[in-house]
Amino acid sequence: MPVVVRVDKCTGCETCLASCPFDAIVIKEGKAFINEYCNYCKTCVSVCPEGAIVETEDSGQQSAVSGQLKDYKDVLIFAEQREGKAAPVAFELLGAGRRLADELGAKLLAVLPGAGESEAKELIRWGADRVFVCDDSRLLKFNDDAYADILTKVISEQKPSIALAGATPVGRSFIPRVAARLRTGLTADCTSLEIDRDSGNLLQIRPAFGGNIMATILCPDYRPQMATVRPRVMKRGVYDENRAGEIINIQMDKIPSRTKVLDTVREVSEISVNLHEAEFIVAGGRGAGGEKGFKLLEELAQALGGVVGASRAAVDEGWISYSHQVGQTGKTVNPKIYIACGISGAVQHLVGMQSSDIIIAINKNPEAPIFNVATYGIVGDLFEIVPMLTKRVKEIKGA
Repeated sequence: MPVVVRVDKCTGCETCLASCPFDAIVIKEGKAFINEYCNYCKTCVSVCPEGAIVETEDSGQQSAVSGQLKDYKDVLIFAEQREGKAAPVAFELLGAGRRLADELGAKLLAVLPGAGESEAKELIRWGADRVFVCDDSRLLKFNDDAYADILTKVISEQKPSIALAGATPVGRSFIPRVAARLRTGLTADCTSLEIDRDSGNLLQIRPAFGGNIMATILCPDYRPQMATVRPRVMKRGVYDENRAGEIINIQMDKIPSRTKVLDTVREVSEISVNLHEAEFIVAGGRGAGGEKGFKLLEELAQALGGVVGASRAAVDEGWISYSHQVGQTGKTVNPKIYIACGISGAVQHLVGMQSSDIIIAINKNPEAPIFNVATYGIVGDLFEIVPMLTKRVKEIKGA
């Protein structure tokens, strides 16, 4: 059962503070308050000398929320920014959010802390109907407490039915806090989102049990339905230069925070491969047979002006470095053309590349699962087919 403080009885004696093993009780203006860290252990109930901390009926809370579901309508996305510019994941969320909002006949809202109106207008051109901007220098650098306060405030006021964020280090860090404050569910690292036509609920689809199954998760009784979405899985929407929308400036006089960001350091890497930005990826799996096979793939990738990718099996064999790995435990990519050579198509690999515009599969096994997602399939030996493709590409480019 949830625990609440009866403010009229609380004297602010602070006896309860030491009893809480989760630091879930704070004193504000001389009164005790229970925050989102509460695990309902009820230790504080027995120690309060005034009887101000009591249990409430969980079933009563659930029915009250369930009865208000009709008040939650729109779709909201958290638009992440880096150095004042909207991050690529924000545009991917707009594409997914626009599709969901259109199916529901709802509006698409976006929350953009730490950036200005120019970026808000860009979000509108990519599909947002209304953008909430807080152009405050204190929000330029990510801070869990401040971002959680702003997003919780907007969600509480706007009452969206669906709230989405990117499964980036930023999103994974503070979105669970928002869900806890709103007392709703959260599905992490989704790879697909759909609307159930019968109930109108959000179908939140993600790999589970190490990627061995795809789980569909629902949150039918609480709102908003919250999910984080894996970057580079969703497609961007349609860009409209003339699209109009509403920009609302949020004013935050106080931005409370228990931490202070001193500096942000970019990771420096000597690795030249950039799978995330590549338009052409030639990937090899166990069927590539070794370094000799990957040499052929590298020649095709160079002819196309692309890069080489790999399945986990190839990386585990030591044929290529981890920086090239595509899949659930590697990178998620979204190139124009993805050529899978000797890759069987395990679900762990598919979640990292199935959103590619065109998938070409080359495999000797006609029953390989990769053919189920391939745009074009070639049944044959990659050691014969890949050199022919490389030769033909060079001929076309030479012409």
